[in-house]
Formats: sequence, structure tokens, C-alpha cells
Amino acid sequence: MNQIKPPQKDAYSLILDAIDVGVFRPGDRLVESDLAERFGVSRTPIREALQRLETQSLLARDGRSLIVASLDHNQMAELYVVRTELEGLAARLAARHATEEEVQVLRDMVIEDRALLEDPAALARTNRRFHKQIHLTSHNRYLVQQLDLVYRSMALMATTSLAAEGRGANALEEHLAIVDAIARRDEDAAYAALRDHISAAFVTRLKQDSQGLAEE
Repeated sequence: MNQIKPPQKDAYSLILDAIDVGVFRPGDRLVESDLAERFGVSRTPIREALQRLETQSLLARDGRSLIVASLDHNQMAELYVVRTELEGLAARLAARHATEEEVQVLRDMVIEDRALLEDPAALARTNRRFHKQIHLTSHNRYLVQQLDLVYRSMALMATTSLAAEGRGANALEEHLAIVDAIARRDEDAAYAALRDHISAAFVTRLKQDSQGLAEE
């Protein structure tokens, strides 16, 4: 019996995933030859992927080199405004369209994530998974596409707000409130709970950034 192999990711997806999980961080220089060797692909698709990522503002020019872009204060604030509204809409639509099975999956995610409170990096990964599940539960493909773009830019943030003391536990309680509202089919409450959750994360990130400036 022939084994079905999963489809191989293209160069763009490989580089994007590496940025998303922090292998490449803001300010890191990306070199075609190094990337081709790392991912085992030729330089032509790497070059095309880098051009695409630069067009999407995920990479920036530093002289003749390409580096992973970073977000300044204004860009971060603008990104959170868009994220808050789009994710709030996703939660509202999830409350309208979620199946019982989808609600159970979301609830199980919150329960499982409690075991990761001492591992902010792992919690950040499962946090993205939880939010992605809400996006999918909205049952609106166009909204999911726009949120995918937002989350690509979120990868340019060098730190996670979940690393702040106490933020992980608070975030999981906020996740539970979102799931409860979706389960009750309360669209307004789901929207408000998601907006409050993103707002709390933004406040935490602003505090992190201000502390970083104070230490420099």
C-alpha cells in the first residue's frame, strides 16, 4: 500500500513559518544562499519568495540586504486596531454559526493550554491556534483571509505578551469567556469578550515596550 505523503511547502511558506515561530526575528538578515541550503531548495524560488515577502512589508531593505522587518509604535497600534475589529467580528459570527463540535474543540483547547502556563513560547503557539480556530468557526472565508494577513504581520513582534507575569493565566480566563459567549449564541457578548481580550494583550505589550525602553 502506497503511503500518502503530505504536500511539500513552497519556499515562501517555509520562510514565513520560520519568521512566525521566531527562527528569524526582526532585524535578522536573510541571505538567498543560506536559505536555499537550510530549506533544501534552489535559489530561484527563494529569490521569488523574498521578493514576495518584501512586497508584503514583512522584509525590509538594509542597504543591499533584506532583513526581517520590525513594527514601530504607530504600526503596532494600527495593527491592533484592525485586529481588534476583525477578531471581534469573527467571534460574533462564530456565536452565530458554530457547531457544537466546534465549541467543544475551543473549550478543549483552553483546558489543554492550562498545562503550558510555565512555557510562554509554547503558550504563544497554542494561542495562535486558538484564535485561528475562532476565525475558522466564523464560517466566513473572506474574513479568515484578512485575519491571516493580520497574523503574518503579528509575527514581526519580537516578543509575546504572554511572557508577562500573570498574563498567561489571565489570557486563558479571557479565552474561556469568549468560548462561553459563543456557546450561549450571544453575539454581542462574544464580540465584547474578544475585543476586551485583544485590548488587554495590547496594554500588556505597551507596558513591555515601555519597560524595554527604560532598560536601554
